[in-house]
Amino acid sequence: MMKEAGDGFVRADQIDLRSLDEQLERHLSRTRTMEKKKRREEERGLGGGERRGEEWEIDPSKLVIKGVIARGTYGTVHRGIYDGHDVAVKLLDWGQEGTRTEAEIAKLRDDFLLEVSVWQKLDHPNVATFMGAATGVRDLSIQTENGNLVVPNNVCCLVVEYLPGGTLKSFLIKNRRRKLPFKVVVQLALDLARGLSYLHSKKTVHRDVKTENMLLDKMRTVKITDFGVARIEAQNPNDMTGETGTLGYMAPEVLNGNPYNHKCDVYSFGICLWEIYCCDMPYPDLSFTEITSAVVRQNLRPEIPRCCPSSLATVMKRCWDATPEKRPEMNEVVTMLEAIDTSKGGGMIPLDQPQGCFSCFRRHRGP
Repeated sequence: MMKEAGDGFVRADQIDLRSLDEQLERHLSRTRTMEKKKRREEERGLGGGERRGEEWEIDPSKLVIKGVIARGTYGTVHRGIYDGHDVAVKLLDWGQEGTRTEAEIAKLRDDFLLEVSVWQKLDHPNVATFMGAATGVRDLSIQTENGNLVVPNNVCCLVVEYLPGGTLKSFLIKNRRRKLPFKVVVQLALDLARGLSYLHSKKTVHRDVKTENMLLDKMRTVKITDFGVARIEAQNPNDMTGETGTLGYMAPEVLNGNPYNHKCDVYSFGICLWEIYCCDMPYPDLSFTEITSAVVRQNLRPEIPRCCPSSLATVMKRCWDATPEKRPEMNEVVTMLEAIDTSKGGGMIPLDQPQGCFSCFRRHRGP
């Protein structure tokens, strides 16, 4: 049956049911999206017409900043509490009071946002947990022994989980004389290797792998931190150049200003592995210039002790090979380390024990 269109009826066989279904689905999809967005804003306390920020933005009113842990060129790292959690707070001063040029401030701001963009996407047991960040925050309150100290100028802060064990470097320095049991050496190395393997699986290159950028939690688990120079790996290695990193840990191709990829992290891991085993610093008697020249032109590497088990020495040598293509992927390094038998010892000989050649060939070499 059919009546005129003016009476509100149409012929059933002229109705486009597929089109109606598509329109309904689009409407429901928009509704679901808006509901999810509203829930996220309510969870972040951004309802009621407040400014909507980035997903990683923290609420500064929930942040309590305490004493200084470390100082750097552009800011300080503090202990703190955020929303009931123990945190480390990196405060960066952009120097809006005339101490830096606009170009310098813009560069610092861009670097900060790059670090946040990389870190916020990471989730792994061997990577320090990113809690959030804030840009352009004024009047942050810092608790000191003498009361609250207000930071009046415009700063940005990055908030991550607090790791009470300090840096891996400090831990190794404390054990310089006693050295570490071999099973501890391999476990620390595995933690670092697994973290780097995860980063590389996410196409992220850390570019400053060193024991100073690794922190320990209360269970002595290694966690990678400081993504200030980390980058998403470029498709074309020619897009990644420049001497980025720390001398002593930098791969030859980086030192030489050549194109590089994630294998520069593998090289740095090899140096860290030697450092973990020896509890010592690589190249302590060389200047920066001498290190650069010797690593690139003379293939200089740290000297592996004779008492070092061949299984571990092989990992070091493969990782710091001068040719990036010959270095293993970090997931392969994890497999090699997992295969090492630590039950018979094999650690470095403590400095208060005999250091003669025969001590290196005892059945239980070191702890």
